[in-house]
Amino acid sequence: MGSYLNPGNFSFRGSLRSKIYVDKSELIVKTNDALCTEQKYICVSRPRRFGKSMAANMLAAYYDRSENTEELFHNLAISKDKSYKENLNQYDVIKINMQEFLSMSETMEEMLEMLKNYLVADLEETYPKVRFRDGKNLIQVMKDVFSYTKCPFVILIDEWDCLFREYKQNKEAQRKYLDFLRAWLKDKDYVAMAYMTGILPIKKYGSHSALNMFTEYSMTDPGELAEYFGFTEPEVFGLCDKYEMSFEKAKIWYDGYQLVEHKKEKEECHSMYSPKSVVEAMLRHKFGTYWNQTETYEALKIYIQMDMDGLKDSVVRMLAGESVSINIGTFSNDMTTFATKDDILTLLVHLGYLTYNVTDQTVRIPNKEVSQEYVNAISTMNWHGVADLLDSSHKLLEALWALDEEAVAAGIEKAHEEIPILQYNDENSLSCTINLAFYFAREYYSIIRELPAGKGFADICMIPRQEHLDKPAVIIELKWDKNTIGALKQIKEKNYGNALKAYQGKVLLVGINYNKKSKKHECAIEVMEK
Repeated sequence: MGSYLNPGNFSFRGSLRSKIYVDKSELIVKTNDALCTEQKYICVSRPRRFGKSMAANMLAAYYDRSENTEELFHNLAISKDKSYKENLNQYDVIKINMQEFLSMSETMEEMLEMLKNYLVADLEETYPKVRFRDGKNLIQVMKDVFSYTKCPFVILIDEWDCLFREYKQNKEAQRKYLDFLRAWLKDKDYVAMAYMTGILPIKKYGSHSALNMFTEYSMTDPGELAEYFGFTEPEVFGLCDKYEMSFEKAKIWYDGYQLVEHKKEKEECHSMYSPKSVVEAMLRHKFGTYWNQTETYEALKIYIQMDMDGLKDSVVRMLAGESVSINIGTFSNDMTTFATKDDILTLLVHLGYLTYNVTDQTVRIPNKEVSQEYVNAISTMNWHGVADLLDSSHKLLEALWALDEEAVAAGIEKAHEEIPILQYNDENSLSCTINLAFYFAREYYSIIRELPAGKGFADICMIPRQEHLDKPAVIIELKWDKNTIGALKQIKEKNYGNALKAYQGKVLLVGINYNKKSKKHECAIEVMEK
């Protein structure tokens, strides 16, 4: 057993001993299917702290032939699969964290030289009887070992993309690194499986990728590995039940990553949660921003302040709860090559700051925790109008509760003046302004747009969350260059209140109109009679 060759199971044992361990061992079923096939090259990209390293440690413990690790797996889901015994402890495993080598070196060349030397040292120490043709050539050494043992390697590379994140501008270093991985892994009989994890998908160069043999499982196309990184909704529900925490709150704080798995029968959407955040919330018995603490908001700020091609407008719309159309096809899978705002938005998907809807090809902010990160970033930028609006939105909500029509109209007016979102010429753009102005309302309400109700759709419904049932529910009807009386009349005539018939508390009916001639917003508020 060496440092990198057959590294043992110490790390995975640590995961099993943890206060919270969620069984993701069925991932092994998928990797077993890929062993020694054309599909043996796997690259998984997910945001930081989504369980990538833990999965790599699990795979190392399972495949490592230097030890018997059955005791670690016999109570896990994988033990029930037919491939379990067949592949347990059957391979030489090479496991490396590329970030470790990068941190110990000054240049990319030095990093690769160190990597090759350390792996060769492990192989020579483990197999002293092998006659090596060229002890300085990693590829040849692995060929010689394979010829001697007839046992191929499972190669696990964690943080494979760290060089692209730290050498952002050095295209030549990036190219040489990819060429090394290609020469080491592609079309090699000694590879039973090459499994890489990182934050970014594989870098594209020109018309081809140096690593085009890999099947990629990313945030935009997670495939059959969707449910194995991050926590699923049933897993989070079970943890909330065990730790007596509100599942509704957990969903608001950490849910929102919609990963779609395409199947023969139908598409299956997995609602994934940030595992780091969920674990911390359960153990601390407090919901808060935990994932964000692993990296400052500066990382997000760098990209959104570029304001390329109307990026600011898109961010503002998403803060208002909207989804924004996106083309992910032009993204170069790095952190510097941006042709359009879509490339930046796609990067933010891979970093975990946005979630991608493959059905309608849109992106949005996934949850409260990430939304707070945008607010933090904006508060230190020159987006003063947005920052001021978000800061004052609680006053607008208080005015609504107080039935202060003039104050509500004035608050919405201020929102429009400070955030002139694209063309302000229809009810849709008015709706965006309203949602942004009432940003703080999300603390108390589930906000639903176009809610089916009575004989039509209520424009905006604000339904109190379970722990805030003392607050009034709100139905808002929007009008463009008409009048507030007509808005309230429509709510009543079309029986929009029927959507809230199960709600026992007070319901506010709100009509908001934008007068095109006066360029002023008008508001009328009534308490619904039951």
